[in-house]
Amino acid sequence: MTLALEARGITKKFPGVLANDHVDFALEKGEIHAMLGQNGAGKTTLMNILYGLYQPDEGHILVHGEEVRFHSPLDAIMNGIGMVHQHFMLIPVFTVAENIMLGKEVKSARGMLLDRQRAEEEVRALSQQYGFSLDPTALVKDLPVGTQQRVEIVKALYRQADILILDEPTAVLTPQEAEELFVIMRSLAAQGKSIIFITHKLKEVLAVADRISVMRSGQMVGTTTPKEATEAGLAEMMVRRKVILKVDKKPATPGEEIMRAEDLQVLDDRRHPVVNGASFFVRAGEILGIAGVQGNGQTELVEALTGLRPIAGGHILLLGHDVGRVRPRQITEAGVAHIPEDRHKHGLVLSYPVADNLVLCTYYLPPFARGPVMEEAAIRENAEALIKKFDIQTPSPFTPTGSLSGGNQQKLIVAREFSRPVKVLIASQPTRGIDVGSIEFVHQQIVQRRDEGCGVLLVSSELDEIMSLSDRIAVMYKGRILETLPAAEATRERLGLLMAGVKEETATKEEVHGA
Repeated sequence: MTLALEARGITKKFPGVLANDHVDFALEKGEIHAMLGQNGAGKTTLMNILYGLYQPDEGHILVHGEEVRFHSPLDAIMNGIGMVHQHFMLIPVFTVAENIMLGKEVKSARGMLLDRQRAEEEVRALSQQYGFSLDPTALVKDLPVGTQQRVEIVKALYRQADILILDEPTAVLTPQEAEELFVIMRSLAAQGKSIIFITHKLKEVLAVADRISVMRSGQMVGTTTPKEATEAGLAEMMVRRKVILKVDKKPATPGEEIMRAEDLQVLDDRRHPVVNGASFFVRAGEILGIAGVQGNGQTELVEALTGLRPIAGGHILLLGHDVGRVRPRQITEAGVAHIPEDRHKHGLVLSYPVADNLVLCTYYLPPFARGPVMEEAAIRENAEALIKKFDIQTPSPFTPTGSLSGGNQQKLIVAREFSRPVKVLIASQPTRGIDVGSIEFVHQQIVQRRDEGCGVLLVSSELDEIMSLSDRIAVMYKGRILETLPAAEATRERLGLLMAGVKEETATKEEVHGA
C-alpha cells in the first residue's frame, strides 16, 4: 500500500469547540476516498488543515511518506495538493484560461506581458488529456455549473496537483452532471491521482468511492468499503442512531387552490427572459414539486414568487389576490414562508446572533417589539424555545449565526419560517449541502406542514427528493412548465427526458399548463 497523504493525530481547537480530536486519516495513491459526517463533524476543518488554510494544534501531515508543515495553501500546492471548494473560486468575467493560470501566469519571452495564447494552448492540451472538453476562451460566467467545476479541477491539475480534495462537488450539480463528474474522478484515479471526496450523499459514495471514512463530533469513527457498507449503516455511523432514509408520508388530501401562477414572465439580471410563460397552481394540503436542470429559470421563479424579483408579465395569485407586484414583507405577511436556495444570501444575516435571525420576519411585531423598541427578553425566550424544539445545535442564542454548521443554519431558517402561521411554503433546494440527519428533519417538517393544510411548492435539483416528497411534479425547461403529472406516474426515466426538453406527444393541455 502506497500512501499519498497521511494525517496523524490531528487536533484543532477553536474557542469553545474541539473541531478535530486526534484524527488519523490515510489516502492511498490512485484511490477515491470518501469522507462522510454530519455538518460540524470536523470534515472541513481537517481538509482545511491538509490544504494549509489552518494549522493544527497537534499532529503531523505526511505527503508521500515525508513529513510536511503547511503555513498556507501555497505550501500545500507546492506539495501537489489541490482543493476544489464547494463555492467555486472563479472570476466570472475572466475566461477559462485566465482563471486557470491566475497566480501562475504564463508570460511572454521578455517576461513583461501575459502570453494568453500559450496559456490557452496549455489549458486546451490539459483539458484534452483528461477528457474535459473545455474551451479556454469561454467566459466563466457563460458556463453551466458543471463546466465551471471542471475548470476548478483543471486549475488544480494545471498546478500539477496529484492529490485532489473535492468538497461537496455534487451539491450544485444535476444528476447528469454528477455522473459526468464521477467518470472524470474514475479517470483521474486510473491515471494515478488520489482524491478525497467530501459529500453527504450516500448513494454517490457507494457508487464511486474505493474507501469510506466517517467522522463524528471531531473524531474519526470508522473506515469501510462500498462492498461492506449500506446506506442505512453509513447513516447510522454518521448520527449514532437509525435514520429514516425514505420519506414517510400518507397520501395527500388536497383542498382549495391556494397559489397560482399565470403566464409568468421574469427577467434575469441581464434583462434576458428566463421564465417564459410559466403556469401552475398549488393546493392546500399538497406538495407540488418543480423538477428541472439547474439554470432553467427555477431560481428567478422563486425570487418572483417571494417578491425578491419583479415580474415582467403575468400574474401571481395568493388566495385569489394578485401579489405579483408587491414587496417581500407584504408577501410574508400574507402567509408565505420561504426556505431560500442560498441561505447566506437570502435566509440569514450571518453576523447577527441566532436569536435575532429567528425573528427576522416578525421583529417589528408584538411580542418582539413595542413600538420602535425591541423586547429583548421576548426575543431570547422565543430563541430558547425554537432552539429546543428544532434541535438547533448552538452554544447559546447569542452565538453569531455564521459560526453554526450548514445543517444548523438550515434548521434555524426552518424554525423561523414554521414558527408563524403560514398558508404557503416555498422551499427552494431545502436540503442542499446538509447532512443525512438534517435532511431527514427538514423532510419531516415539510410533510408535517402539508398535513396541517399548508400548500407546499418544492423546488429541487435532487430528483430523489422531488420524487419522494411531491404529490404532483411539474418539470421546468427553458423557463416553462413543460408538463405536470401525478407523482405516482413519475419515473426517473420520464422525468429525465422532460428535464432534457423531450415531451411525450400524449401530454394533455392540463398537464402542460398545470391548470
